[in-house]
Amino acid sequence: MSQQPSPIQALEQQRLLLQLEYQAEKETFRQQTEQIGIERKVKRGDAWWPIKVSKSYYNSLNQLAVEVVRQADNDIEHNFEFGRPAQFFTVEPSDSGPKAIRYFRFTGTVSYVDGDRMVIVVPDNTSIIDLQGAESLGVQLSFDETSYRLMMEALDRTIKGKGRLGYLRDLFYSRQKPETFVFPPMHFPYLNATQEVAVNEVLRAKDVAIVHGPPGTGKTTTLVEAIRETLMRESQVLVCAQSNMAVDWISEKLVDRGINVLRLGNPTRVNDKMLSFTYERRFEAHPDYAQLWAIRKALRDLRSHRRRGDEKYHQKVESLKSRATELEIRINNELFGEARVIASTLVGSANRLLDGRKFGTLFIDEAAQALEAACWIPMRRVSRVILAGDHCQLPPTVKSIAALKAGLGKTLMERIVEQHPEAVTLLKIQYRMNDDIMRFSSNYFYGGQVESAPEVRYRSILDLDTPITWIDTSQFEVNGDDKETDSNRGPLFKEEFVGESFGRINKAEGELTLLALQHYFNKIGKQRLLDERIDVGIISPYRAQVQYLRHLLKTQEFFKPFRRYISVNTVDGFQGQERDVVVISLVRSNDEGQIGFLRDLRRMNVAITRARMKLIILGDATTMTHHPFYKKLYDYIEGL
Repeated sequence: MSQQPSPIQALEQQRLLLQLEYQAEKETFRQQTEQIGIERKVKRGDAWWPIKVSKSYYNSLNQLAVEVVRQADNDIEHNFEFGRPAQFFTVEPSDSGPKAIRYFRFTGTVSYVDGDRMVIVVPDNTSIIDLQGAESLGVQLSFDETSYRLMMEALDRTIKGKGRLGYLRDLFYSRQKPETFVFPPMHFPYLNATQEVAVNEVLRAKDVAIVHGPPGTGKTTTLVEAIRETLMRESQVLVCAQSNMAVDWISEKLVDRGINVLRLGNPTRVNDKMLSFTYERRFEAHPDYAQLWAIRKALRDLRSHRRRGDEKYHQKVESLKSRATELEIRINNELFGEARVIASTLVGSANRLLDGRKFGTLFIDEAAQALEAACWIPMRRVSRVILAGDHCQLPPTVKSIAALKAGLGKTLMERIVEQHPEAVTLLKIQYRMNDDIMRFSSNYFYGGQVESAPEVRYRSILDLDTPITWIDTSQFEVNGDDKETDSNRGPLFKEEFVGESFGRINKAEGELTLLALQHYFNKIGKQRLLDERIDVGIISPYRAQVQYLRHLLKTQEFFKPFRRYISVNTVDGFQGQERDVVVISLVRSNDEGQIGFLRDLRRMNVAITRARMKLIILGDATTMTHHPFYKKLYDYIEGL
């Protein structure tokens, strides 16, 4: 039997894989920057062009900020969000060949985005005049060195870790039993039985506990309750998640329960409610802020009007600086002193504002979507950790195939689930889906343990409706010299490849997808759709298909009255969401039975469990059922 690597060897191996991933992502980024035209970048959501600089100012954190406004089509979903590095560029006109792109020499950081406005923090010495005067200005996401550096540092720290960090490292990589407190179970009247068990297990855990929440089982509700109860015993906790969106979601729920949350970083949805608990907004609302602002302004004026031979210059600067620092420390101590929950992304927990701060408990939400290295970033500040998520749903994104095969995609949550099943509580009652929709997922992914709450078991829009249908596009196939066949494309419903980053497209299936939805809408009736605001998610695993479906939806008159209730996105775009009706376009259709990354069944689990009452799947059954999972799913639907 091969010997298990020691925790330190395993983490060193991970560091190598992370290095591999870093290089793969950097190389992909370089190639895309050099080869992809600017229009493609805009279409992918990685650039805004053209833009105008509307203003520049020093923000409350004393950083130079530039506000830009997007001038182009705002229908395209973009990937800009708080904390991501961004680079300005100008596009120089060219009569022949591709346009020349000239990049500015500095990198900025996205502070927040709201519709067509974005605020970017830039280095202090940036020439704003150059930006304002630039012709044909744009901004694009640049390669995120910082996240990788922080993950590497976290792994190095954990490898060398002593004390609590070293203890947790060795525990997570061994079969040694996690320690627990013993006390009789507490009762929570508004939780169901498994949610109640989960909260009790969290409170009993000295080292680690896992809340495993399948779709619709109220994981966030349970987590919020566990945090509330923990705050009865501890003065402050740290709450982290992989994405800004997940941090927003849990923060908002905590604020709704009356808990004082201090959110480091800016939310993805910019509204007053979300902004009101951000560190930046709280900082500038502090009574001492006006005085601090005045001192900072005096400092800037002094520096810009420095006179030759002014002997007292340094003395004045030092005096103002120490007064500013003193005020800053005072404001921070007050803000952190009153907050019960400090919330940030995993990478954001490296913020220098947290230097020297320790917490009893760290809660990591959506832990199954985070690389293990990212989870170790906040771990140095805490004595125990609670992970919540579902490793049967979306995994972390790993670009390097080699790193993925060697295990970089295995999350800390999966590792602990394997080593310490006793630390896991599975939430078993779901409140989202009609039972027929949920049953397949429960049987395949959760050992049949997830049950439907009575109030949703038979939910449907139409009487005697079949909750799931699979429209088999291979039935529509036309061959030979039929007029439906385009001589270049072969049979009508075949997929086409449209380039590395966009994957595949199946136009005929896209058209049929909207036709199927239109047919279902006609059955429900226009008035009822509008009165009851029945919402729809159209999901496709491929970005090219998503864009094609969005285009079709925009151009079809029939859907005009319902457009605001219909969203089209990739599986990742629907993570954590639900809709009354979900339509999935699988795209793949070929003679070899190739299904590419649809083999990652966790993605499919997410897609099929977004639907509350009706699920319509479109796909070529002959291609898809080569794979045992899709064969089972197809047979299950046929058998309903």
